[in-house]
Amino acid sequence: MGFFDRLSAGWKIAMSSFKVLKEKKELVIFPMLSSISILLIVGSFFVAMFSTGFFDDGRSEEEFNSPLTYLLMFVFYVVNYFIVVFFNMALVHCTRLYFRGEEVTVRAGLQFSMSRIGVIFSWALVAGTVGMLLRAVQENLGSIGKIIIGLIGAVWSVMTFFVVPIIAYENVGPIDAVKRSSQMMKEKWGESLGANFSFGLIQFVLMIVMVAVCFFAGSLIHPFAGIALAVVGAFIVFSVISAAQTVFISAIYHNVNGDLVQHFDQQMVDDLFTKK
Repeated sequence: MGFFDRLSAGWKIAMSSFKVLKEKKELVIFPMLSSISILLIVGSFFVAMFSTGFFDDGRSEEEFNSPLTYLLMFVFYVVNYFIVVFFNMALVHCTRLYFRGEEVTVRAGLQFSMSRIGVIFSWALVAGTVGMLLRAVQENLGSIGKIIIGLIGAVWSVMTFFVVPIIAYENVGPIDAVKRSSQMMKEKWGESLGANFSFGLIQFVLMIVMVAVCFFAGSLIHPFAGIALAVVGAFIVFSVISAAQTVFISAIYHNVNGDLVQHFDQQMVDDLFTKK
């Protein structure tokens, strides 16, 4: 299957994900809750740092690079990964309920994530550690580090593609989940994900259109109203695309395991990835 054929298939698969969201609009709530929670956490961290004088001008570079600083950064990474995975797992579970023809509720998704909170935290620790290591490499190697981080980050994204549904439904730990996810990608799908480009393109186009329209409409009232509406519009687009991507991952995971899923054509999914 050629490159442009994969992009075409990826676009169709992306549209199939949006069909699920069209029928179950409440699924968009999960990335919204995730984003709001992260904003609150970020705000809390900054308030705490300012109140303790962390950003005072008198602090030396050595103080900024102290073990305490890196510990705080690690905690920040872990908390953010925990929040993202918690709500993504809730969305994955609701998607599974939908594919099975069962009742889909936000409460059911949140309850499932609560039942898996231990493994979610374990994965957040692993992901946070990787994030810190990548950050350290980037800071120490400068521009070369950014290139290395980009390559490693891309490989890590491929390796962990199925991690959330795996830790949700398979009795494995974080490390085994990465191995299992990598194995699924290598054996069944290869390493080239055509749909990622499609989702990225859709988000880019919708973001520009939504922000422009909202800003223009709000500016008719007041410039600040335009900015506020543009931010809200961008938030909605981000939430919808994030939900669609998670639906896609859930659908592909269940498809890999031989489960039939609604709105997704088997042959189209098979052709989406480059097989080795």
